[in-house]
Amino acid sequence: MTRRRPHELALIATAVVIVAVLIGLPLATILAEAWQSGLGIYARLLRDPLELAALRLTIVAALLAVAFNTLFGLLAGWTLSRYRFWGKPALASAIELPLSISPVISGLGILLLVGARAPLGGWLEAHGIRIAFAQPGIVFATILVAFPYVAREFAAVLEQRGIEHEESSLTLGATAGQTFFRVTLPIARWALIDGILLCAARSVGEFGAVSVVSGNIQGITETLPLRIAALYNDYQTTAAFATASMLALFAIAVSWARSLVRGHLERRDEDAEQRAAIGASVAA
Repeated sequence: MTRRRPHELALIATAVVIVAVLIGLPLATILAEAWQSGLGIYARLLRDPLELAALRLTIVAALLAVAFNTLFGLLAGWTLSRYRFWGKPALASAIELPLSISPVISGLGILLLVGARAPLGGWLEAHGIRIAFAQPGIVFATILVAFPYVAREFAAVLEQRGIEHEESSLTLGATAGQTFFRVTLPIARWALIDGILLCAARSVGEFGAVSVVSGNIQGITETLPLRIAALYNDYQTTAAFATASMLALFAIAVSWARSLVRGHLERRDEDAEQRAAIGASVAA
């Protein structure tokens, strides 16, 4: 085992302390506050109609956001990594834009687009379609804030892997569809899973954009993050921390799953390199 130098130990200790203070302590506080009343608080929450309505809406919005962003991510990742066209940098920057702006601004943008006072929103409401201050607006906002994750992960791996395997497949007579599903997807499947996990975590925990477009109507347009704020503002702190702990445990599970995915990807790359080295030595 390599003995670490003092400056290496100092850097590691600094990183651990910063993570413990910024992430560990707040998380431990949430869990401690939630569990101080025992597991009974969770049983009471799961019988609360408002809590169940918020949970259902959160799950539905997250599932729809993940489904839409996965399909778009496959299309965008393929397009950005395999084609050269005018405006490609602008398209890539536009996809990354939700990561750079405040979710509140995203929510305001949705209101300006489909709110009742906007031309498009007014026309939709005149035809019986309401988006702002209704559940479709929450789905719209959730899709928007989680928009880039699948596309950027998928495109990055395709760029790294190159097009040699796909060209070989096409040369051997495979169709474009067969090449995509049998060559491209297997090459980048772990990156795709990683992007989907990130998208799911972002969708479940979104607060800013959703709070702007939802109207905070209890039982109708209230998601779990909004429910936490409502409980806390109503001085129901234990219930608020218990609900927050459920989201925190979900985030921990997603982080653990992503670590497994990345570990598998790294091991697969190492095995591929070893096989390539063995093949080169045999050929020599």
